[in-house]
Amino acid sequence: MNSRRVVVTGIGAITPIGLLREGLWDGLRARRSAVRTLTRFDPSIFRSHNAAEVADFVPTDHLEARRAKRLDRFGQFSVIAARMAMEDSELDLAREDRERIGAMMGTALGGIGYAEEQLGVFLRDGLRAVDATLALAVFGGASSCNIAIEFGVQGPNSTNAMSCASGTIAIGDAFRQIRDGYADVMIAGGAEAPLAPLCFGAFALIRAMSTRNDDPEHASRPFDKDRDGFVMGEGASVLILEELDRARARGARIYAEVLGFGQTNDAHHMTAPRPDGSQAARAMRLALADARVSPAEIDYVNAHASSTPLNDPTESLAITQVLGELATRIPVSGTKGYYGHALGASGAIEAAICALALQREWLPPTVNLEEADSACNLSHVTNAGTDRRVEHLISNSFGFGGINAALVMRRYAS
Repeated sequence: MNSRRVVVTGIGAITPIGLLREGLWDGLRARRSAVRTLTRFDPSIFRSHNAAEVADFVPTDHLEARRAKRLDRFGQFSVIAARMAMEDSELDLAREDRERIGAMMGTALGGIGYAEEQLGVFLRDGLRAVDATLALAVFGGASSCNIAIEFGVQGPNSTNAMSCASGTIAIGDAFRQIRDGYADVMIAGGAEAPLAPLCFGAFALIRAMSTRNDDPEHASRPFDKDRDGFVMGEGASVLILEELDRARARGARIYAEVLGFGQTNDAHHMTAPRPDGSQAARAMRLALADARVSPAEIDYVNAHASSTPLNDPTESLAITQVLGELATRIPVSGTKGYYGHALGASGAIEAAICALALQREWLPPTVNLEEADSACNLSHVTNAGTDRRVEHLISNSFGFGGINAALVMRRYAS
């Protein structure tokens, strides 16, 4: 079967800097971090006190009360972000073959935060007090399955749990489903609701998170010499991916085109990236080869940039291995300084940002980057961002266990 072109026709977003496509974009243009001292529970027993919470999210603003009640926060994020994306795409499902529409999502922890809450209920009040929907909410696959039920779509369906690369992998796998002819439309992205004491404490225990507790807004600082760990966030982003000819035929608004996807594993360590960056670089090269795009054609890199001591220099090394001397001239930004690290949702949020950046010709800055680490010698976008027409970009995501994933996208021109 001949390869088919795949475009982005809908964007849904639930993030600490804003909801919906325009809320996300307005949050980026405001150039301020949403990181604050955590309010969901008392974090004082932990070394890290900061998080990026979605503060203005009311599920019943987007879902019927009965439906919202049957979903935990992770499920609500999944279904509502998908609804936002579907509405943005203006896809008329009544006229579609729903067996040719699928859903692929990514999450690191799925409904574990809700399971943690219900364990407390169980220990305090016994089994009869536990939410009867717990067994249906706790597994990661609840994300894509609830989306399928929401829209009655019966095509390819999965939710991967590949740590912080999950959202990017979901979009890459969905892209291939359409490109290779197994589906015409895919609902794809990531969702994460990890702000529960044990989930949060587990990451504090391994000293992965920032302890800049006296200055939360500046705690997430990708590539900066004074970074000291990531800041946990929450949220979701979902894209509608669609085969190009059918998108054109229905007059869809097209944000960007997805060209290629690459994935590798460091096979090195569960938390530390491979020091030589070789497999992160290979993921980028595989994505470029898949896209049939040369490194010289890349105009922008949206970096994983987690703000951890090990990730940022290793990613910088990998980018330099792929782009060579161009790495010091091609603009690079890491956007987690805005909204923290939403684990498995981060790559999907960043894919949405990339699609909008391609369409609107503005690259967001790396907020809180005051002085770059000498080991992160790249052309960083800082301050107010930059107006720039980009033709091709790479978006990176890396996760625990050595997972590396990269997407190549390009500006859509009719």
